[in-house]
Amino acid sequence: MTDRISPLSTPAATRAVLEAHGLATKKSLGQNFLVNDDVLRKILELSEVGADDVVLEVGPGIGTLTIPLLKEARAVASVERDRDLPTVLRGTCGPWAERFSLVEKDAVDLTEEDVRAALACPIASLGAGEGEEGAPGAPHAVASEHEPASGSLPLPNKFVANLPYAVAATVVLGYFQDFPWIDSATVMVQAEVADRMCAQPGSKNYGAYTVKLSLYAKPAGRFSVSPGNFFPPPHVDSSVLRLDRRDLAEDGIELSPDELRATCTMADAAFASRRKTLSNSCKTYFSGRGPEGKRIAGELPALFEAAGIDPARRGETLSLEEFARLGRALHRALS
Repeated sequence: MTDRISPLSTPAATRAVLEAHGLATKKSLGQNFLVNDDVLRKILELSEVGADDVVLEVGPGIGTLTIPLLKEARAVASVERDRDLPTVLRGTCGPWAERFSLVEKDAVDLTEEDVRAALACPIASLGAGEGEEGAPGAPHAVASEHEPASGSLPLPNKFVANLPYAVAATVVLGYFQDFPWIDSATVMVQAEVADRMCAQPGSKNYGAYTVKLSLYAKPAGRFSVSPGNFFPPPHVDSSVLRLDRRDLAEDGIELSPDELRATCTMADAAFASRRKTLSNSCKTYFSGRGPEGKRIAGELPALFEAAGIDPARRGETLSLEEFARLGRALHRALS
């Protein structure tokens, strides 16, 4: 199809690329390759990636989503753990080598320094893609629509990825916490994980993770993806979710960096024993955290009073603003 946005978005093309390199999907790494061009289009539309954006991608696989991103973005930096795939990517993404960077590392351990180093050294500078354009399923060379990634590039402002499901929740929260330069994340995750990311107070999916993620980002769009859109099909339903970085001040919540960290701690404490009251759950949490924790456990009644929170409530009933009040009270208790 001439209007296909990725030449790899079919089962046949995916198999051909893997077989050309003597590879197969690795269940241990949670590899399920997307093979539906319409889903790719919807991901691009939801992410709103444009020519001024630098994109961070995790788990590029053979480049199925990477290629459409490279067609639209100023540059793409991808993070791949599987040591067999960089060679594949240097072939499939070779036509865009001047704007494509690769970090060969576990995404959970990614640092800002890794991203800076990768952006400063696109695969074109490594002679990538030479002699590989004829590989089955690989795109033919085309003229670049954007300027090469030469000179100084800004850090990625958009995170777009078909994430390995085992680390998806950890990566999304961690990147919003550690990488302030990320403005939005458009990610494919397990449907249940997306439910947790979008949950509202009082729902069964609302928990410590939801509260902590909500301190940094808010949902801005979502659509479902069934197992048949992958090769091989996973045993779970998936969702693509866009999260935009939250400006807490716009919501009337003012937190210093230390208060923000304390609020995350209070979220963990409130849900340490989900069925218990705030008082009992937080007491259990802090009592097991050394002398300082035991001191805080003894001061919990005063902490709840300072925050104006009834300790007989349960964590799932608290709003984000109420958790922020608890975080400020904890920060004062720790100071």
